[in-house]
Amino acid sequence: MISKFKGIFFTASRQKSPNSPSILPPLPYLKPFSTSQILGTKMESEAPAPTLLLLAGKSNEEKDVAKILQDNNTLQLHKNGEQVEVVLHSQVQTPFKDDEFRVEEYFYSLSTTRFGRLLIYSPKLSSTHDVISQNNSDLPVGSVCVADVQLKGRGRTCNVWQSPKGCLLFSFSIQMEDGRMVPHLQYVVCLAMTEAIKAICLEKGTPHLDVRIKWPNDLYLGGLKVGGILSTSVYRSKKFYISAGVGLNVGNEKPTTCLNAVLKRVNPLSRELKREDIIAAFFNKFESFYDVFLEQGFQALEELYYTTWLHRLSRCEVVHFISFWVLSSSVTRYYLVCY
Repeated sequence: MISKFKGIFFTASRQKSPNSPSILPPLPYLKPFSTSQILGTKMESEAPAPTLLLLAGKSNEEKDVAKILQDNNTLQLHKNGEQVEVVLHSQVQTPFKDDEFRVEEYFYSLSTTRFGRLLIYSPKLSSTHDVISQNNSDLPVGSVCVADVQLKGRGRTCNVWQSPKGCLLFSFSIQMEDGRMVPHLQYVVCLAMTEAIKAICLEKGTPHLDVRIKWPNDLYLGGLKVGGILSTSVYRSKKFYISAGVGLNVGNEKPTTCLNAVLKRVNPLSRELKREDIIAAFFNKFESFYDVFLEQGFQALEELYYTTWLHRLSRCEVVHFISFWVLSSSVTRYYLVCY
């Protein structure tokens, strides 16, 4: 028999009380037990385990930056109240699991000079976007955060998304000075992703995946949504600190479909696409597009962007539609929510 009295648990044993007469049946001898003895848990609530952030760099320069971030305990997640544990990739002794992000494979395919070269990786994270946005001013331009699982991903109109394994989830940092160009940046990100998928399919010899952009920030394949873009910015010290995020269903078919599921339907013998290859191809494309964007404006990418549109509009209608949205958006708020 177990009874509870004022938060203390007692159990009744069949031991005889020392002072009880021998003619009476033995009375229960009450002994105090803690909750942990009965339920197997500690009575006091334990603090949640810290979020693991693994830092890695493409070259020695980025590795040195990663070491400085670790030594100075720079990375924080104050908004969510999360404690973080920062570990260097070189300090990890145990091999990665098959379904975890492979840092070496990613860096092997990366050929950029700025973007994606400093990596922050976490097996499970509330939001990659929060890691970048809350530490943007302390991170080098182009730093990227990748997670296998995301618990509180951010979306349009404050939507919260849970992203299971099989999704490519990442956010990266950008800095710009011309606020007139900031609203167009999400289009460059979308375009870089669609072109990266095309490039990977061509390189791997897999069937072409015609991923298209549903304005302003969704990615569609075969009429179903497979991904989206989030872009936010903060203005301080005469600069726009931009956090751009991408979510892409690579190997997870829920709730709609994913890239690898479509590949298998087209050709069951096709090799599956890997997250590491896609994100590396993305940064390779994005860096090239971004340089054109800064030097010549979005007009230089407009024609290519138009060919990826899901909407059936003429070129003039597309230009008018984009221009109207940019002019009507509140640029003075320095805040864009795209997915």
